[in-house]
Amino acid sequence: MLVSGCALPGSRNASLAAVSNPLLISTANEDVAWEQIVDVLHEYHFEIERENRQARTIETKFRVGSGILEPWHKESVGWQNRFESTLQSIRRKVIVTISPCQQGYAVQVVALKELENLDAVAANSPGGATFQESAPLERDLSQVVGQSRPSGWIPQGRDLELERDLLARLNKITLKSQAR
Repeated sequence: MLVSGCALPGSRNASLAAVSNPLLISTANEDVAWEQIVDVLHEYHFEIERENRQARTIETKFRVGSGILEPWHKESVGWQNRFESTLQSIRRKVIVTISPCQQGYAVQVVALKELENLDAVAANSPGGATFQESAPLERDLSQVVGQSRPSGWIPQGRDLELERDLLARLNKITLKSQAR
């Protein structure tokens, strides 16, 4: 029973492969298409960083990947990505480009994925605030807030599963609005 339950997310991803990137949205109203795209990004809890209607692009802020214990967040698509986000610091960003065409609008989604690269153990790691019995107490009155320098991020390329999931959701919403 457990094996069949674990196989379900993979079969869901296989059905998403039919959605093309870019996705064709059949509407004459660019504002409707734009709002539908923004709504889908908000469903996945992505915060919009930039919207440029002249360049027809929407860019989100980076979002830390949700792990196994956060099933209500949707940006980690599939068990493999959820498990990876549980064990590693992963972040994702989405860039959407909207191009007019004869049938409506072509929507291209690019989801970028990055892995955190720490040079050393973080200053706020467990055990860093405990006293050592072998050395005298040293008082450092400078306040420590977070890490001493910013973390580096290693680009991991595109997150195709997230792209397919976003496009499938957008396709479902547009088909529903066209049926009305």
